[in-house]
Amino acid sequence: MKVTVERAALLKSLGHVHRVVERRNTIPILANVLIKAEKSKLTFKATDLDVEVTESIPAEVGPTGSTTVPAHMFYEIVRKLPEGAQIVVEASGDRAVLAIRAGRSRFTLQTLPESDFPDLAAGEMTHTFKLAAADLKRLIDKTQFAISTEETRYYLNGIYLHTAGTAKAPTLRGVATDGHRLAQFELPLPVGASGMPGIIVPRKTVAEVQRLIEDNEAEVTVELSQGKIRFTLGETVLTSKLIDGTFPDYARVIPLGNDKELTVDKKEFEQAVDRVSTVSSERGRAVKLSLTNGKLMLSVTNPDSGSATEEIEVEYGSEPLDIGFNSRYLLDIAAQLEGEAAVLKLADPGSPTLIQDRDTKGALYVLMPMRV
Repeated sequence: MKVTVERAALLKSLGHVHRVVERRNTIPILANVLIKAEKSKLTFKATDLDVEVTESIPAEVGPTGSTTVPAHMFYEIVRKLPEGAQIVVEASGDRAVLAIRAGRSRFTLQTLPESDFPDLAAGEMTHTFKLAAADLKRLIDKTQFAISTEETRYYLNGIYLHTAGTAKAPTLRGVATDGHRLAQFELPLPVGASGMPGIIVPRKTVAEVQRLIEDNEAEVTVELSQGKIRFTLGETVLTSKLIDGTFPDYARVIPLGNDKELTVDKKEFEQAVDRVSTVSSERGRAVKLSLTNGKLMLSVTNPDSGSATEEIEVEYGSEPLDIGFNSRYLLDIAAQLEGEAAVLKLADPGSPTLIQDRDTKGALYVLMPMRV
């Protein structure tokens, strides 16, 4: 095979594809990217057996053909070649190497046969729907930070995507939780999504999809089969296994009767939490919130380094309350709020707190308190 291609197009495409390849592999073929030269296009495919990404770019193709080369090395070579270079990629059938030429640079990479490359067969797709890229990105942004990283609770290692809402206003809802906090975001249900099963999209897949969304105006096609999900963004197709597990009944932890309402200026609150948490220890990141009429006192005490307090004016008219939270978790949630004011609905020092944007609907957060 022989292919001539623009460096910029090749770099962008390899950038999308090589990320799913793990740096350490016990199976040599999984360290490689599959390159296929067909008439006037070049297609790449990479996989880690859980996620597979394919992408095609236009190219001048001489003889067609296919081979596989080390993904990260190929990407680094292309990245280091000069901007605007025309790159010639060539492989002859009898030698197990791929030659790469650009200007005065010459590289040869060892190849492995295409026949060894695994295929992540998706099976029959039962549900297909389209989403605006901006909506999918928001859904991921608003929930991704709460995904659990605890491998033993593998069913929490992703975003639970399912239909919710009422018959008159059905929604597509994404939920993530790690047991300490919960994030939920919903959109109007896209056409074709009704009747879809509840699915858990793995953390790595979520991160890859988020990176692939470069144009918020674009449209993403989502397809589901038994055990797999596929996202198509233009020429890029990402197929992934789903987490085979049951997501817990998260509705039970969303408090409904929290009657103490606190409204704070989001930016002021975020900066105050950030400042006082400077003295907190890595282990105990607790920040204490002391509420009285119209005032909020934030305080941190660290026996090893010192203490900090800051007072801000808030809207609060219920009885005084002292409650503690992990400052990191508070800042994570505050970073997702879009409006100028945040509303915290509290019950008592031992019960979960509900946090929402005062002006923007669609997202809600639940945070478990800490002892302080």
